[in-house]
Amino acid sequence: MKKWLCLGLCLISVLAQAEDKKIKVFAAASLTDVMNVLVKQYGQQTGVQVVPVFGGSGTLAKQLEQGAPGDLFISADEKWMQYLKDKQLVQVTTIKPWLGNRLVMITPQNKPLTIKAEASTDISQQAPGYWCTGDTLSVPVGIYAKQSLTNLGWWDKLKNKLVSTQDVRATLSLVERDECDVGIVYASDAQSSSKVRVAGEFAESSHVPIVYPMALLPQAASETAAFYRYLQSAEARKLLLSYGFKPLFND
Repeated sequence: MKKWLCLGLCLISVLAQAEDKKIKVFAAASLTDVMNVLVKQYGQQTGVQVVPVFGGSGTLAKQLEQGAPGDLFISADEKWMQYLKDKQLVQVTTIKPWLGNRLVMITPQNKPLTIKAEASTDISQQAPGYWCTGDTLSVPVGIYAKQSLTNLGWWDKLKNKLVSTQDVRATLSLVERDECDVGIVYASDAQSSSKVRVAGEFAESSHVPIVYPMALLPQAASETAAFYRYLQSAEARKLLLSYGFKPLFND
């Protein structure tokens, strides 16, 4: 009996240690492809399991506010990081600008367009169909998109035929399926798909800088700091660049 009790306690101890080593990362949807590779590589090197949860940055921030357990938060803009900071739901000293990106217009592969992101462009004539991007009130890519469209004087012409999505990957999917004529996404998303073409790129001056900040969450597992550092390593930098992101850190 004592032998089985000892074995049972040992098993519980092992499972508890395994659970301690599991890291839950809430990450912006646009990071899906590269983050899946990063967590796989990290797991192979360390034996630590990293579980990513992807979605619109606002959706993820709200989930964390409502008590969802997590260890690391990576937003596609600074607005939602500031939101959690104001709620005292991140470790403030760990907030760090991690990546940059570019904002582009895409079309289905079989319906290519060339769109000049200039105020002089008659956008109603050049791209008369439906547009799509993330929700312009809550999804970072949509917020950046509205800024650019407004800056160019296109917003009033496009707002009534603009389809809102829950995150940037949903926008990409609509364009891939030819259910949307023009989508506004990040350059990294456009690069990830062979089913779309880049129609044009917005000047960086047309919107606030695209910054992906990251920060540890208050109840972060002890293993999280090491993964946080790994995301700022030379190995991570090389991979991030290959996926179309702009690292903002010094490794």
